[in-house]
Amino acid sequence: MSSSCQSKGCHSSHCHAPARAHVSHGAMSSIENSCDSAPTSSEHSSDGGGCCSVSDDGDPESEVSTLSTSKASHSWHIAGIDCPSCIKKVETALARVHGVKTARVSFATMRLQVAFHSDQDNIPGVFACVEELGYQLSELEAGPVKVEEPHFLKKYSSILILGALLGGGAMLSSVMPDIGRLTLVLATLWGVYPIGRKAWSQARSGTPFGIETLMTVAALGALFLGETLEAAMVLLLFMIGEQLEGLAASRARKGVESLMALTPDKALRIHINDDGQEHRESVLAERLTPGDIIEVMPGDRLAADGQLVSPQASFDESALTGESVPVDRQAGETVMAGSLCVDRVVRLQVVSEPGQNAIDRIVKLIEDADESKAPIERFIDRFSRWYTPLIMSLSVLVIVVPPLLLGMDWETWIYRGLTLLLVGCPCALVISTPAAVTSGLARAARQGILIKGGAVLEQLGAVRQVAFDKTGTLTEGRPEVVDLVALNGSSENLLAMAAAVEQGSRHPLAQAVVRYAGQQAITIPVADDLEANVGRGVSGRVNGNEVSVGSPAHLAELIDANANTHIARLEEQGCTVVGVACDGQLLGVLAIRDTLRSDAGDAVRALEQLGVQAIMLTGDNKRAAAAIAGELGIAYRAGLLPEGKVTEVQALQRQSPVAMVGDGINDAPALKMADVGIAMGKGTDVALETADAALTHERVQDLASMIDLSRATLNIVRQNVFFAIGLKAVFLVTSLTGVTGLMLAVMADTGATALVTLNSLRLLRRRKLQLRRRKL
Repeated sequence: MSSSCQSKGCHSSHCHAPARAHVSHGAMSSIENSCDSAPTSSEHSSDGGGCCSVSDDGDPESEVSTLSTSKASHSWHIAGIDCPSCIKKVETALARVHGVKTARVSFATMRLQVAFHSDQDNIPGVFACVEELGYQLSELEAGPVKVEEPHFLKKYSSILILGALLGGGAMLSSVMPDIGRLTLVLATLWGVYPIGRKAWSQARSGTPFGIETLMTVAALGALFLGETLEAAMVLLLFMIGEQLEGLAASRARKGVESLMALTPDKALRIHINDDGQEHRESVLAERLTPGDIIEVMPGDRLAADGQLVSPQASFDESALTGESVPVDRQAGETVMAGSLCVDRVVRLQVVSEPGQNAIDRIVKLIEDADESKAPIERFIDRFSRWYTPLIMSLSVLVIVVPPLLLGMDWETWIYRGLTLLLVGCPCALVISTPAAVTSGLARAARQGILIKGGAVLEQLGAVRQVAFDKTGTLTEGRPEVVDLVALNGSSENLLAMAAAVEQGSRHPLAQAVVRYAGQQAITIPVADDLEANVGRGVSGRVNGNEVSVGSPAHLAELIDANANTHIARLEEQGCTVVGVACDGQLLGVLAIRDTLRSDAGDAVRALEQLGVQAIMLTGDNKRAAAAIAGELGIAYRAGLLPEGKVTEVQALQRQSPVAMVGDGINDAPALKMADVGIAMGKGTDVALETADAALTHERVQDLASMIDLSRATLNIVRQNVFFAIGLKAVFLVTSLTGVTGLMLAVMADTGATALVTLNSLRLLRRRKLQLRRRKL
């Protein structure tokens, strides 16, 4: 949140009549303007209408009444929020609205949920309050309000102007000192105005000593004592840091839109007339109700949870379960919304209520996780609550008490008081944490590790458990043929026959067979009369012979005891077994498996080296999960839906802080629920945007380096804070006794800031964690 932008809070103790409520269609977007503190009022009318409330007979009621009906709670899309701290201000302001019991905004989905007291659903008051804060509401059915992104120059104008004034002033100081000094003064005033304005607004709302107050006092104190360059530089660094934080936070919610896009907006509903004739109609997905019959084409996704009416079909459910291959479903089985129909036109009977399908439940889980994960308040902000007022009060006492009570010289004690204020100027303290965090984040980025903010970096250091998804995280996410057993004929003939009938199929297992045949330089013959038997496999004619490829269960009549022995052995290894038959004779079997990443084992051992335990959470079957987990030597939980992964993460959190690593949409709720969510770099957009960090180089072993770097950063932060406070304490004493004057005070403050920064830069040279190999 940039403190340099214009505030959006109330500008008087009472809110005025609101503008017309805006409701529009469009994709979710955000504007990068900052928000001010929640509006406050020292006066409340007898009917409870304080700040941001409106009277019952005002125009807004008639304008908004058509948007919402009276009920105990209501939800809306909210647009314009670009920082997590703004959410708290919105919630605080709405809590003062007459009739509001609770108000909560989910930063992940940008949904506002308000609970009203009984018979007091003051919807106009909610709209009025939100609009006074500079945001817009729209009904969920209408879609999020579309807000245009401001131009780059307009968006960052305050920072650009401050940087230009600072650079110009610094250069002019060497040739034209007076003009250079004046330019630096203007730079400081330009930068301190929005921060001071925000500090004043926060003071009115009950937060008088926030980080904005700290920065305002530091800048004005340095300016008053002639340290214009330092004053302007501190303001510039602060404003840039706040902008970067706002940008990272706004990106963290964009992927949720991709998640909700998994369910199509419309569905093809089958309506049967009284005369028994079928009629197809395209309807909005939100109008589907339990009992409706819908038709889904190959390559399309389901708009609602449905029970399969067609005899059989295959569905790609990887977005929800993490299963790496399509799942065969029979009539009567339930298929979740968002699943992709793979091979044929199917009909299903809707079983989910509007807004309660599988995707909606995942979004709800993300919202709940967003609420339960408490934000990490910055150390410097907590410290400033008592540090800043203490220094200010002490400076005033030093200036006033000796002359008034002891009759001492005013000039001497004003000088010492100003010296004390400069010594107490928290520049080194303010920069101690962000300098280390910025260096840590920069070093992580160079190593292919993206971390979304200092709070995440801090939390990573506390992680003692890591939960891994299997498919695409510990494994490559690409099935491969790992073994084959020729029972009748040669291995080459077995592979050629299988690849011939699998050519052109979109099924991952079929593609694995064809790919393996190409790797083995097998000449693949042409197959005719290809036929896909859903749930049974594929068949066709190759060189006049009838060839079938399918699961052992569907070739059971051709499998003898010897073949069963090989099949059991391969399945125990976690492989998917495919049989190949020719003219009624079993040629052999192929074993297909999603292979481990080459660095997965090293990643687990590196985590153990740091004292971090690993566990695997997967939606795959227990047999495949046991094989992978056994190879890595870690615990596992198998057959988990998104809800199950969230439950497992919550159970782990009761023991110690947990990081969750995943790459799929089905991992998004668990990524949000974990203390730190980490996505693989080639994962889905939802996983990447929901997560707190990402491994862009697809190296699982980088996870250990990420945790190690986090712990090193926290150590540097502690060193910086200890040094900054310790040096201040020494010079506070020498300033009070008159041993040090303004010159030494400036040198102490500047020197402390420089040393703290240099100490932080050591992180830029930190190497990746090296795995200690066990000696044989």
